[in-house]
Amino acid sequence: MTQVNGISILADVAIGRIKFCQEEQAVQVAGKSPALERTRLEKAYEQTMEQLAQLYQKAMREAGEEEASILEIHQMLLEDEDFREAAEDLIQKNYSAEYSVQQAGELIAQNFGQMDEYMRARAADIRDVASRLVRVLSDTGELELTEPVIVMAEDLAPSATVQMDKRMLLGFVTRGGSTNSHTAILSRTMHIPALVQTPILPEWDGKLAVIDGINGVLYIEPDEDTLAELRRIKSQEEQRQRQFQLLRGEKAITKDGREILTYANAGSLYEVELALKNDAQGIGLFRSEFLYLERENFPTEEEQFQVYSGILKKMGMRKVIVRTMDIGADKQIDYFHLDKEDNPAMGYRAIRICLDRTDIFRTQLRALLRASIYGNLAIMYPMITSLEEVLEIKKIVQSVYQELQEEHIPCNLVEQGIMVETPAAAIMSDQLAEYVDFFSIGTNDLTQYTLAADRQNAKLAHCCNPHHPAILRLIQTVVDAGHNAGIWVGICGELGADLTLTRRFLEFGVDELSVAPGSVLELRSHVCELDMREAQS
Repeated sequence: MTQVNGISILADVAIGRIKFCQEEQAVQVAGKSPALERTRLEKAYEQTMEQLAQLYQKAMREAGEEEASILEIHQMLLEDEDFREAAEDLIQKNYSAEYSVQQAGELIAQNFGQMDEYMRARAADIRDVASRLVRVLSDTGELELTEPVIVMAEDLAPSATVQMDKRMLLGFVTRGGSTNSHTAILSRTMHIPALVQTPILPEWDGKLAVIDGINGVLYIEPDEDTLAELRRIKSQEEQRQRQFQLLRGEKAITKDGREILTYANAGSLYEVELALKNDAQGIGLFRSEFLYLERENFPTEEEQFQVYSGILKKMGMRKVIVRTMDIGADKQIDYFHLDKEDNPAMGYRAIRICLDRTDIFRTQLRALLRASIYGNLAIMYPMITSLEEVLEIKKIVQSVYQELQEEHIPCNLVEQGIMVETPAAAIMSDQLAEYVDFFSIGTNDLTQYTLAADRQNAKLAHCCNPHHPAILRLIQTVVDAGHNAGIWVGICGELGADLTLTRRFLEFGVDELSVAPGSVLELRSHVCELDMREAQS
C-alpha cells in the first residue's frame, strides 16, 4: 500500500481504479513548409472553434452557465492576436504547426502568469486551447471514460472536464491545482471528492485507489483493513447526505427554539439552481460580477434586467440579495480600463468605482429596481468604509427610482444593506446601522484587512486566521450595532459554513448565514442539533 497526502477539496471518500491522463507533448520538428503548416493550422482553428461551440452547448445542458462560460473564454483565446502571431512566427522559422502552437500557448501562459489573479487563471485556459489545437492537428482523440474511475492528471483542463461523462467520475487527483482551481470548483459543485497538489505517478494507472477527502490522503492499492475502514466511512457519509435531505422544507431551529435563516451564496444562474436544489431559504449573496466578466463591453440595462428578473422569478418569494458589482482587486476587466495597482485588493474597486463612474452604477441600479417587481429583492453594497458613501448611494438610488417613476416604468424601492467587510465599517457600524436595512458580514475580506494578511498569498495562510479573537469581536460588535438599530445581521463570508463557530454565531445573535449551496442542508442539520441551553464546549 502506498499513501500520499494532498489538499482535500471535499470531505468525502471515493474508491475506484485510476485513469491517468497524460498530455502529449508536441515534438520539436521542422514543418514541411511554412505555407503548408499555415494552411494546416487555419483548418485546425476552424475545427477547434466548432468543437468549442459544441462543448459550450453540452456544458449549458449538463453543468450550467458557469461551466459553459469557460468555453466562451476559450473561443476568445483561440482568436487572440498575440497567440496567433506567436504561432505564426514559429511556423515562419520552419517549425511544425503542432510545435508552434504548443510553444505559443506556453509563451502567452507565462505572460499571463505574471499578471493579476484573474489573468493567472487564464494561463491554464490558454494552455488548454493550445493542447486542443495540437490534438486536432495530430488527429489525437479526446479522453473517453467507459467505466467509473478516479481521474488522475498533472492538472485538469476545463474543456476536458466538460467533455467527461460525469457518471463515470468517481474523483479527481491532480499534481497541480489549488482550492480555487477549476478542478476544485467542479468538485464542490458536483460533490465529487478531489485532492489537489498531490504527488502522483503515471505507473499508478489502472491500480485501485481511495481518496480520503476527510483527511486529505490518497491510498494506492490499500490493504484490506484500510479499504474496509474507508468503505465504512464512505457508507456513513452517504447516509449522512440522505439524512440532510430530510430537512428540506424545514427551518433551522435549535432544540431550545432559536432560529437562524439558512441562505446560499451564488455567482451564476447555475448556482441559483443549486441553491433551490438544496432548499436554501434565500440567496444571501448574489455576486453580480459574472455579468461583467468574459465580455468585451459593458452589459446593457436590458441584459442585466433579464438576468435579475429571471433569478427573482425562479426564487419566488425567497429573498434574493444582489451585491452590486465588485470589480477590481482580483477581477480585472479590460474594457473598464483600470490602471494597474500594486495592491488592488485595497485599491480602486467595488463601490469606489460605482461612486466615481456613476453611469455604470446607475445602469445596474435601473436594471435591479425594474426587476424588483418579479420577486423579493434586496440590494447590498460592497467595500463600504464611511457614512458619506452610504448617504451618496442612497441619494443615487432615490434619483434612479424617481427617474423610472417619471418614465412610467414599474419598479420598487427595495431593502438596501451594506457588506461589512472593512474594519472601518465594523467599527462605525453603530452609525451606519441608522441608514441601512441590514448588514451582511463578508468575513473573507474582513479577515484579511483586519489581520493585514493577503488571503491570496499562500505564505501568509497561517496569518489569515478567521478564528482570530479580533475577527470574532468585530462580528459581535456589528451584530450588536445592527440589533440596537432594529436591523437584521447576516454573515455571507466562508466563515458562515464553519460549523465549529455556528453556536458562537447564534450566541452573538446572528440572524442569517449564507453559505455555498452544497452546505445549506448540512448547516441546517447542525443548527437543529444544537441546544443553546447547554454549556458551551
